Amino acid sequence: MQSPSSPWRQPVVWLMVSLITLVVIAGVVTYHLAAADGPMDVAPDPVQRTGQIQQSDLDPDARAARQGLSAIARVDPAHGIVEVLPVSGDFDHAAPLRLHLQHPTRADEDLTLTLAPHETGWRANASPSQDHDWLLRLEPASAPTWRLQGRLPRHQQATRLGPALHDDAP
Repeated sequence: MQSPSSPWRQPVVWLMVSLITLVVIAGVVTYHLAAADGPMDVAPDPVQRTGQIQQSDLDPDARAARQGLSAIARVDPAHGIVEVLPVSGDFDHAAPLRLHLQHPTRADEDLTLTLAPHETGWRANASPSQDHDWLLRLEPASAPTWRLQGRLPRHQQATRLGPALHDDAP
């Protein structure tokens, strides 16, 4: 008669122990990779949560669409300026504008610039990083009654800003 062998001499036991250990290690590594850059703030607008539904105020986008507003945002890293040039719509050229440059995933790298009126549009002295994309949001500095949005891809120096909604009224 054969004596029973130790469970630690069975390959199936070692397979089970090593699989569980690998899963735990992979979970810890994944957690640290995901939390390394901090929280991801992809929706910077204030939202109202009802159950699992998130609602955001789209009135500024609708107003910009009704007024037919659009603009070009331009970054000039050689001269250290950011400027906005109006394309269409009735802008108040005497009033300053606020341009939010939002990092796509890290809120601590966001920039907010107040653009002063200039002969061709609005301008501010700034040199935002061109190593990543920026989400742009333009609005009046005094009261955000309208809003234009756009995306500035990395290493690109200009982009179109327009309302997030389209005016479909006849």
